[in-house]
Amino acid sequence: MTNKLELTWIGKDEPMRIEPRILIENPALSNTAMDESTENMLIHGDNLLALKALEQQYAGKVKCIYIDPPYNTGSAFEQYDDNLEHSIWLSLMKPRLEIIRNLLTDNGSLWVNLDDNEVHYCKVLLDKIFGRNNFLCDISWEKRYSPPADIKDFGWVHDHILVYRKTKAFVRNLLPFSEGQVGRYKNPDNDPRGPWKAADYTCRFTAKQRPNLYYPIFQPITGEEIWPKETRVWANSKEEHEKNVKENKLWWGVNGKNKVPAKKNFLSDIQQGMIPMSLWHYQIAGTNQDARRESLALFKNTPFATPKPEKLIYLVLSIASNPGDLVLDSFLGSGTTAAVAHKMGRKYIGIEMGGHAYTHCKVRLDKVVSGEDLGGITKSVNWSGGGGYRFYELAPSLINEDAFGEPVINKDYDVDMLAAAVALHEGFTYQPSKTQFWKQSSGNEKSWLFVTTRHLTHSYLDGIQNDMQEDEYLVIACRSFDRGLDKAFPHISIKKIPQMLLSRCEFGRQDYNLNIVRPPVYDGEEGDSDYQGGQ
Repeated sequence: MTNKLELTWIGKDEPMRIEPRILIENPALSNTAMDESTENMLIHGDNLLALKALEQQYAGKVKCIYIDPPYNTGSAFEQYDDNLEHSIWLSLMKPRLEIIRNLLTDNGSLWVNLDDNEVHYCKVLLDKIFGRNNFLCDISWEKRYSPPADIKDFGWVHDHILVYRKTKAFVRNLLPFSEGQVGRYKNPDNDPRGPWKAADYTCRFTAKQRPNLYYPIFQPITGEEIWPKETRVWANSKEEHEKNVKENKLWWGVNGKNKVPAKKNFLSDIQQGMIPMSLWHYQIAGTNQDARRESLALFKNTPFATPKPEKLIYLVLSIASNPGDLVLDSFLGSGTTAAVAHKMGRKYIGIEMGGHAYTHCKVRLDKVVSGEDLGGITKSVNWSGGGGYRFYELAPSLINEDAFGEPVINKDYDVDMLAAAVALHEGFTYQPSKTQFWKQSSGNEKSWLFVTTRHLTHSYLDGIQNDMQEDEYLVIACRSFDRGLDKAFPHISIKKIPQMLLSRCEFGRQDYNLNIVRPPVYDGEEGDSDYQGGQ
């Protein structure tokens, strides 16, 4: 028995192997007419595979991640008992959250929107992945202002938003003042310093507790000597009071004859924003009903029972990011996070596995770009259109089986796709050189990867060797090669593509089931030429 505090569940220790996939842009669905250099991404596909596809290039680059995962209300898991249901949910979330942490910048943060069904389990899981000391807040968002009609015991009117930083480098922004808060500042005496709000000039301490705050002051019109109550002394020291008098910061009422003054706190003197609180009322963060109205205005229908209002995401991004920062949502739904990030001048990556990527996310972003989206935060941020995004699909699985059960490269892969996919599997960055054909992908320092579907010979490698610098190292993935060629050149490593990929490929559990998909076993001899794939 150990003293370790730990959350356990069925399947927790089963390895989750994920096949790296490449992302393929669909130019016909991209919207770049107004911004050809846009880095915004809309990805259609399983979010675990998509996150894995992003990990190599975007690790440590995403400033803010907001996710609204399935709440696990039971509707998606009716065939399982409760214990297994929670286990499935946790097994699905764990690898996604681990990759999400890798994607965050050191000063980045994660915001997870859940209800009471799984939030407490998720809190313990996130404590393990992010570290309990990096938990920042459990925000209660008032998602509705009246209890549901089918209320039995308690009226659930709020969601939880768990907030975690990646490291202590995270610094939250202040929230902009609302119109109501600014409206509390008045200027009844026409002070040239502008609007101010009256603050209590006494505090809760007694004269015995704070004798230095128990002293007389003088009423400027009547000249009367005024003492505070012994049970509630002045809020400022005598020196601070004299400074307030000198700077005309005391308010003695409309007629100037009040017995006790108030201190004038000027709007111009306070910090330019308010500290985020742990309770978000619907007036500042919106409701699910607000989100439904926003959705209906854009699509005329909405398949989402609890969509998120733009005001909610606006608050998250205001606190956790700045213009130009990269934002990610891997459960994009109807596209709210991407739409709000676009309007707020953030870069973004949105992932949606369902048909909503086409029918809702793309449609919504197209309207944001064209300026046709007039709802949500559009007016408050003065959005009128512009920008763009690129639409990506996940590539299909790289390895298939032929009629004999042998592994073969998927015929849907052309030569360029194959080179990019092998680079991703091997940890290289695919960026073909314009001058040296064998420099297809770069690795650490002066290492390179070259993928070819041809049979390699000594004479072919001689040409590459002569073109290489003494401190360069090259890995070649090929269809087949002459016997002994893999040991002929000290700075060139040669691997057969099927063997290479089968040693790297990590296939895994797919979404809402526990079936483990195992990669096929390849046991061909070195030098065989049974590879079939792109030419």
